[in-house]
Amino acid sequence: MHLRLPKSTATRMAVVCVAALLVSSCEAQVWGSPPATQNTPQAPAVTPQASLPALPEAPPGPPTATLDGLDVRIRQATTDAAKSGADIEAVVLDRDTGQLVSNGSNQPFPIASVVKLFIADDLLLQESEGKTTLSAADRKSLDVMLRSSDDSAAQMFWDRSGQNAIIARIKARYGLANTTAPYNGHWDVTQSTAADLVRYYDMLLNGTGGLPPAQANVIMTNLAQSTPTGTDGYPQRFGIPEGLYAEVVAVKQGWFCCWSGANQLHVSTGVIGPDRRYVMAISSLDPVSAAAARETMTQAVKTMFPGGKI
Repeated sequence: MHLRLPKSTATRMAVVCVAALLVSSCEAQVWGSPPATQNTPQAPAVTPQASLPALPEAPPGPPTATLDGLDVRIRQATTDAAKSGADIEAVVLDRDTGQLVSNGSNQPFPIASVVKLFIADDLLLQESEGKTTLSAADRKSLDVMLRSSDDSAAQMFWDRSGQNAIIARIKARYGLANTTAPYNGHWDVTQSTAADLVRYYDMLLNGTGGLPPAQANVIMTNLAQSTPTGTDGYPQRFGIPEGLYAEVVAVKQGWFCCWSGANQLHVSTGVIGPDRRYVMAISSLDPVSAAAARETMTQAVKTMFPGGKI
């Protein structure tokens, strides 16, 4: 990992059946055959219930809330992280119930390689609208940018699509009020908040951000195949992947040293659960070693979700 100021390289795997949407369809199978028709006459059954009208089916119940108690645990995680000097920001959304839980911080921070989501989103929308064509080599670069946080691919697409103009378009389409383009034109210091990043994922998944489902699925499929290390060899399983080890996740990570002094910056974002029910974003500024900062973030997620599961 380069140590220039700043630098970045830096999730719910879509293994579900979502009807005619982003993932593969499921087939219902019926085993066996219906019994052969019998010709033997039978007396009609007469029961008191025969004349009663069929009862209507009960409406489905409301989604079960599963984030109960998280507000307490997220505050505890924040307090524990602060003991090592780490300043974390965390937001979790239950997309079924609309419940949003955060630790109360909403300060913008550089999102490092998480901006590669925005670069990919903008590029894929251009393709869907016929404004650009992606070659086989472009597709390969897009995949490695999202899975393994490749910087060279990000720089190529950043330059091709207008640099800061990318952020302006994403900000407008997704209504990201606290997201700003990099002050120096370097994509890795694009700033946002955990709340904005959670909003982005939610709108990406439900289509309200404007990216068609097929293109959104390109992003999510790649995030579900996030590699253990980036193309520069940096470990990128910190935070959500290691903290929610018992869940299916699709993640985009970001990191660099150093920001606002000697602080290590780490960002972990993604979608959690086989049905993509939960979205989470967590950031950390930590004045320790890179390895210690990664562990602090992972432990914070484990404190929020004991047992590695929501």
